[in-house]
Amino acid sequence: MMELDDRQKKARAAFESLRDRICAEFEAIEDEAGGDARFAFTPWDRLDDNGQPGGGGVRGSFRGKIFEKAGVNVSTVWGSFNEEFAKTIKGAETDPRFFATGISLVAHMANPHVPAVHMNLRFLNTTKCWFGGGADLNPPIPYKEDTDAFHTALFNACEAHEPGDYERFTKWADDYFWIPHRNLHRGVGGIFYDHLEIHDEEGFTKHLAFSQAVGEAFLKAFPAIVRKRMDEAFTAADRATQLEWRGRYAEFNLIYDRGTLFGLKTGGNVDAILMSLPPLATWR
Repeated sequence: MMELDDRQKKARAAFESLRDRICAEFEAIEDEAGGDARFAFTPWDRLDDNGQPGGGGVRGSFRGKIFEKAGVNVSTVWGSFNEEFAKTIKGAETDPRFFATGISLVAHMANPHVPAVHMNLRFLNTTKCWFGGGADLNPPIPYKEDTDAFHTALFNACEAHEPGDYERFTKWADDYFWIPHRNLHRGVGGIFYDHLEIHDEEGFTKHLAFSQAVGEAFLKAFPAIVRKRMDEAFTAADRATQLEWRGRYAEFNLIYDRGTLFGLKTGGNVDAILMSLPPLATWR
């Protein structure tokens, strides 16, 4: 068992606390809709390439009346990257050892008027040390007021961290969540950031607080959108639009998403990694 240092413990604890609050909020929404769905939490363990224990995590899965499928996972893993993959990770080119802890969330909704959503926050150590993450909204049927509310919450989190962050990080999201072979964006954007490097304790505190603020922005914006839209009537055509859009979402996650690749390349739990895939989808 690896002995975590103070920074690693603080980051893991922050992500676990956020997980607990998000799951409670999702369950509260199901209660309000007359359902009784509760998260099922499944611990998993990881072995490094050398067969030694390499951490693990807890996969949280959720299916209800409002949330057709949602997953909220926290993982804390360590070990060594294989030689080829190490070349693609900042700070691992000369030393393949790593540590990573983070929270990953995806929710696919039963009502096509309610947007799907994704959030990921992470803390990584190689020979470098940094935070990364983001959140983005993915509506099959977009509503400007929902998009604006989501972006406003993220804007406020960014500007409190560093003026100009929102413009930089929302452009990063637009560039990242682009499906080249479809020539379209995955959803209506949000923010994406990576390599917020840490050189001292002040930097760690600042960037951890920002990642926590992104989580708070998510908690402020997304449940409000769900409650606003979850009882709206929808047609068979709306559902068809949703399923076709989900096909695009799956294409992005399986072809381009770096988090999916990172999880698979580091021996993560396959069910946790692929929880991002929708329960039903169509392709055209």
